[in-house]
This record gives sequence, structure tokens and C-alpha cells, in this order.
Amino acid sequence: MQVPLELAFHNTEHAQWAEDDIRARVGELEELYGRMTSCRVRVEQRADNQNGTIPPVVRIELGIPGSKEIVVAHEPDHLQRKFQRPDLHNAIHEAFRIAERRLRDLKEQRERRTKEPLHDSENQSLGQVAELAPERDHGFLLTKEGGLLYFHRNAVLSGAFDKLSRGDELYYVEDVGDTGPIATKVRVKGKE
Repeated sequence: MQVPLELAFHNTEHAQWAEDDIRARVGELEELYGRMTSCRVRVEQRADNQNGTIPPVVRIELGIPGSKEIVVAHEPDHLQRKFQRPDLHNAIHEAFRIAERRLRDLKEQRERRTKEPLHDSENQSLGQVAELAPERDHGFLLTKEGGLLYFHRNAVLSGAFDKLSRGDELYYVEDVGDTGPIATKVRVKGKE
């Protein structure tokens, strides 16, 4: 992490075993997601009763680049429903279990995002160059429905506009421009 762990105990006594456990679990989160930049953990006793059955709350805030902070905090009643005799050990375990699950979800989501193709393959269509006007930096392609669709030089990927000829097959994504439908993300068939 870029920022050292921030650990605080509020309205409860500092317990060395709890601090050691929290530091070990933060280390496990770092191993799981190495891009974590910061971690703040706050152990707080919000309320108390005569028999001491209200467990403390463990709040975890994880700093992740390119994402809003992951915040884990649960109310004492969550622990009381889940455990017969909830205590600080249960509160630490539950908070870090949730934090780990959220980090795993974020990691999987980011891995899926990087494996997606670089173009809109689901939305693309195949057309043919119908007209070219290189002096005006645009052309028209013939859609599979038989209509003409405007495209600008800048819409042609890989700078292949000058190499286009009438009849070349193109993949494109149809979009709406200022004056109506246009072709964007145009690429020559066979040029991946």
C-alpha cells in the first residue's frame, strides 16, 4: 500500500491480539489485490448494555485506484443475527470476510473488462464503400439494407481512409450524428 494502515479503537480498550489479527488480515487483502493504496480500520463500541452483549463495529475503508473506496461497516444487529454470542473476534472476522468478497468481485469485474474485445462486435454491421470524396474527407457506404451511410475520414480506424476503393467491404457501427445516421468505428474487412 502507498499509505500505511490506519487503525483506531474508539470507546473500547485497545487489544493487542485484535491489532495483530487486523494487521494480518490487511496483509491478506494486499496479497489478494496488490493495487490497494490505503486501508483504514476503525473498531468502535457504539452502544453498551448491562450484560455486554452488544458487539463492537469494525469499519474498513479500502482505497482502490480508479474506483471509489470500498467501505465495509455493519451494525451490531447484523452480528447478533449471525452469531450466538458475537464479540470483537466475530466482528473482525465478518468485516474482513465482506471486504475480501468485495475485493474479489472488483478484481473479477476488472479482469472481465480487460478481456473484452476492443471493438463493438455485437453492434457492428458489414457494408461496402459506395462513394468516396477524399478532397472533402468523407465517403458513403452501402448498408446491407441498401441505404447510404455517411462516414468521415476520422471514423476509419488505422488511418486506412486513403487506401479505400469503391466496393471495399467495411465493418462499421451505426450512430447518430448532428445531421442524422452516420457510420463510426469503420474498419476494412480482414484488417483486425
